[in-house]
Formats: sequence, C-alpha cells, structure tokens
Amino acid sequence: MKVLLNVQLWLVVLSLILLSIKANADPAEIKLPQPQLKGRVSVEEAISNRRSVRDFKPGSISMAQLSQILWAAQGITGRGWLRAAPSAGALYPLEIYAVVGAVEGLEAGVYHYDPKNHSIKREVEGDLRQQLSNAALQQEPISVAPVNIVITAIYERTRQKYGDRATRYVHIEVGHAAQNVYLQAEAMGLGTVIIGAFYDDRVKEVLELGEEEPLAIMPVGKKK
Repeated sequence: MKVLLNVQLWLVVLSLILLSIKANADPAEIKLPQPQLKGRVSVEEAISNRRSVRDFKPGSISMAQLSQILWAAQGITGRGWLRAAPSAGALYPLEIYAVVGAVEGLEAGVYHYDPKNHSIKREVEGDLRQQLSNAALQQEPISVAPVNIVITAIYERTRQKYGDRATRYVHIEVGHAAQNVYLQAEAMGLGTVIIGAFYDDRVKEVLELGEEEPLAIMPVGKKK
C-alpha cells in the first residue's frame, strides 16, 4: 500500500512539472520536425551533383524540408551542444534566419532558428522576399524561392578569444555552414545558391537585426 501511494505521489509531482514546463513555454516558439540522420543520397553523390541553382519551380517546400536545411546549417549534432558546422573554439558566432514565403503549415515572415531546441520563432511578420531581393540588387532567385536562409554573425563571440583573427575564422565558418546547406538541399532534390551581393544595412532593416551582420543569403526551393 505504501509503495502504491509513493508511486501515485510521484505521478502527481511529474504531472505538475510537465504542466509547469508547458505553461512557461514560449507560445511563439514553433518546434520543428526532428531531422533525419540517414538519407537516400550519399555524401559523394551530393558533392558530385551539387550546383548553384537560380531558377526555382513555383510552389512551396515542406516544414520537414525546412527543418532539415536549418539543422544542416547549425543544428546540434553532439554532446556539449556541438553543431553540424565546425566553429573556431566552439564559440558559434553564426545565427540563422529563414525568410519564409511558401512553407507548408507556416505563415510568411522572418524566423530565427534556435539550434538547442530545434525550433523557430517569428521575428517579423509578412512575406518579405521581395524586400530582401530589393536589398540584394533585385536578384530574382530571392523573390521567387519559397524560403531564403540568411546567415548572420556576431563577431564578438569569436573576437573575445581570437582577437583580430576572429574575422577570418567567422568567414571560414560561413563557408562551412553554406556548404552544408548546399549538400543537404541536393540530397533532398532541392536547389540553392549562395548570394553575397547585397546592401548590408538594407538587409538588416528587412530582418530587423541588432548587433548581427548579414553575411550570406541562400534561396532554397525546387529546381526548375
């Protein structure tokens, strides 16, 4: 009888803990589908077939596809919050944003990716793909692709340890993350291209960034 009462007590305590976690959860946070760790395309095939794609079919991509792309860019892959792309000193200066126009089950807007929770949070409402394209010299792929991945950086995270070398290390890291997005897109039958020609201040306005500096835009969609 005593054991039964103890079990019931623990169940009550557990229920209260779960309710507390649920009550304190950010209602604006959107959990993403869990990323797949095995695919049908080998790394060698993805490398061989990878090309920059600027022409996209009309239509949307799925939430699962967006989840996989974001995970490839900066997702957690190991203990100690280690991520998919290597980082000097594991300081992780990069931040990832998705400028969403056509993702199934997701309203248009600018979403910030949280690697630790594998979730996104909308920071700016509305379809801002055209505004982002305008900030990038009217490059059409940005306005047409269903989603644009924007990679930004907070240099100070790396500078506090590496000083003047930080800029170089951050830029190397952007290359790592971008190549992951390229290969993940190819593995899923999608296309992307890395775009670096844009007005930094105008991109910051569209995304309503603070201390972060935009370094790359990667439109992602179905190949035309």
